[in-house]
Amino acid sequence: MTIGATMAVPAFSPHEAEIRDAVVRLCAPFDDAYWLAKDRDGGFPEDFHRAFAEAGWLGICIPQEHGGSGLGVTEAAVMMQAVAESGAGLSGASALHMNIFGLNPVVKFGTAEQKRRMLPPLVAGADKACFAVTEPDAGLDTLNLKTRAARDGDTYVVSGQKIWISTAQIATRCCCSRALRRPTGRASAPRG
Repeated sequence: MTIGATMAVPAFSPHEAEIRDAVVRLCAPFDDAYWLAKDRDGGFPEDFHRAFAEAGWLGICIPQEHGGSGLGVTEAAVMMQAVAESGAGLSGASALHMNIFGLNPVVKFGTAEQKRRMLPPLVAGADKACFAVTEPDAGLDTLNLKTRAARDGDTYVVSGQKIWISTAQIATRCCCSRALRRPTGRASAPRG
């Protein structure tokens, strides 16, 4: 690509455009003045998060049987792009993204009991999620994480250290990445 060249951006499908338009309308009351005040004062945008929960958007990637919309990651990405472009930027996107994407391991690999327990409160906005990956010595190199999860009866004991966890201060649920064996060519689902 040459300097000054533009890239063609694919057009949204009618379904994606409908999602985008609905999210833009939902974001409209949270204007530049709202986000400037949040930037100056700090704190989590509870009213913004609540608006998305009440409108059902926190469950965009969650199956319908657990209170979600049953849509996919593409629709969620369209939603998050509209949030970021609305003036909310990363402040608004960070308030929502872990609730949108963070519990996907539970959706994909969780037990029926875990799904019943964890997903509906997340969709309703009663729970907020964070994702603990980064470690002091490994950074985001997930093959070199030192955090361990050891089974102890019906629970797991987690040992290790995590840093730079977005929204950890307000989260009621944490998805924690742990050290896994190096890939052997076989996929395996995480336990717990």
